[in-house]
Amino acid sequence: MKITRGWMAAAFWCGLAAGGACGCANVSAKDADARPFYQQPYEVASHGRKDWWDRIVELDPSGVKVAISPEYKKDPPERIAVLPFVDDGSAQYVVDKLPMTDRNKAERERWAWTDAQRLRLYMVGYLAQREFTLINPIGIDAVLASHGIDDGAELNRISPQQLGAWLGADAVVYGEVTHYEGFYLFLVSAEQVSIHGRMVSTHDGKTLIEFSGGRYHVNPMPAIDPIDMAINSAQTLIDMRDVNIARAEDEACREVVVRIPRSQILERRLADEALAQSSDAPTVQTLAPPAAPPAALAPVNALELPPVPPARATSAN
Repeated sequence: MKITRGWMAAAFWCGLAAGGACGCANVSAKDADARPFYQQPYEVASHGRKDWWDRIVELDPSGVKVAISPEYKKDPPERIAVLPFVDDGSAQYVVDKLPMTDRNKAERERWAWTDAQRLRLYMVGYLAQREFTLINPIGIDAVLASHGIDDGAELNRISPQQLGAWLGADAVVYGEVTHYEGFYLFLVSAEQVSIHGRMVSTHDGKTLIEFSGGRYHVNPMPAIDPIDMAINSAQTLIDMRDVNIARAEDEACREVVVRIPRSQILERRLADEALAQSSDAPTVQTLAPPAAPPAALAPVNALELPPVPPARATSAN
């Protein structure tokens, strides 16, 4: 049967019409604005959490384990301070367990701080999206430095109760970077980021949450022909980029936080506090006494934080 241009055009327009009928048309701006807020969202506990199928598709053998104590469910902490993370590795760029860099002691100390705090800030970001009140890491570091806490050993000597008193926190989060390295085997490349840590109550020193695990970012490029093998080997090598390390960092922390159960106690408390402040704010502003004259203010130098002490010399990794 000979297909003419007329038949082809008719088939095209019929297919376009069918696709338009099955597709999702945009609503008007008026209808979109009328959609109510505060709905019960879908997949709150599962969105962003990998299952077994995701790990097969992405060739990601690593996983995350999060243990929740009964004390956390009974009395969840509201104000959380994520303490500086510690890097347990060599602080060299490692591929296939072999160091690719020759950093000196100062460079290793700087790099260990860099990658550990990347994980720490991702953890802060994901916890801040939840029902917790996060204390800013800049303030945390300033307070710790003012008390002479400048490494992991010094931090571990201070009790959680003392840290809570210094920082005004209900719980503190300790973290360690256990893996931060790459792998390359011609047709396969991967980056691994793993962490271990715990959330500890500053009221009684009990561990509320303990977590461990991480993420592999894997890029397999199978090939049979020798030319394809050479091309794919080069492509997997090129795939070992900083942006993929950042994605692994992000996923490792997201996988931890998404496994922490949501607390209706904290959600209700936050809502009640906000409503109370909103209703009382106009009255407080109206009845507040006039501000003190500038002469009564404390000198600027008295309000400044103590200077950060210089880093102590530590032994090489």
